[in-house]
Amino acid sequence: MYATLITPEQLAGLDADRLVLLDCRFQLDNPDYGHAAYEQGHLPGAHYLHLDYHLSGSKNGRNGRHPLPDGQRLAVDLGAIGVDEHAQVVAYDDGGGQYAARAWWLLRWLGHENAAVLDGGLTAWKAAGFAVDTEPPGRRSRRFAIRQPLVGAVDADAVLANLDTPSFTVVDARSAERFRGVGETVDPVAGHIPGAANRFFMSNLDGDQRFKPAAQLRAEWEAQLGAGFDPAAIVHQCGSGVTACHNLLSMEIAGYAGSRLYPGSWSEWCSDPERPVAR
Repeated sequence: MYATLITPEQLAGLDADRLVLLDCRFQLDNPDYGHAAYEQGHLPGAHYLHLDYHLSGSKNGRNGRHPLPDGQRLAVDLGAIGVDEHAQVVAYDDGGGQYAARAWWLLRWLGHENAAVLDGGLTAWKAAGFAVDTEPPGRRSRRFAIRQPLVGAVDADAVLANLDTPSFTVVDARSAERFRGVGETVDPVAGHIPGAANRFFMSNLDGDQRFKPAAQLRAEWEAQLGAGFDPAAIVHQCGSGVTACHNLLSMEIAGYAGSRLYPGSWSEWCSDPERPVAR
């Protein structure tokens, strides 16, 4: 079974009876893009999951742009498309894995270990010579039972308390420009959480939009955080808790399991004017 990445060739060789494919394509500036692209062609048998509707919860103006979904609701959605404790789930997108990684993290949050991201996504699948189709997937409803989480999360209060009594390092997955507070176009306040480090999630990829080799990722993380750093003392965030999952996956590939997610991320943090901002 696969728990981080899977190649197109490995995916093509899996038993379809225990395989569930998740198409997670999305664009922030065009929320209808993913489903429209899915209908034009997707991996055979894949189900479409929308970032806003399936992979996020309800927004209230204070909990960020993509708050975590209700776990029970997500479990029902996953069971309805055939995910149970035996399923191998593979998520993909066409954006370097940035949305597929969110699905990967959520599955682990619900205790499902056999979840992987298709390395290189739809582009790599096609480049390997494999077909796409427009047929709707078959339905095989199963019971998805929530198990002990395999990943951890922290809330805004924990991040705020950490400013005065540091026990973990926050790593921001946004671009260097947004981290510095330059050219912010997504959130109403520019800047970053004081004391945070910055690793743009796209740094995890090579020129083909595939993840860099594990040894290279490990060396890059150690160069930034120090050799032998404790992953349990790392908390990842981004704009809304989506691309931060890409950095979490990168660490897992590198052999550093156990870091956590701040799901609300910058969009939640900056919604409260009392929280400090660094630029």
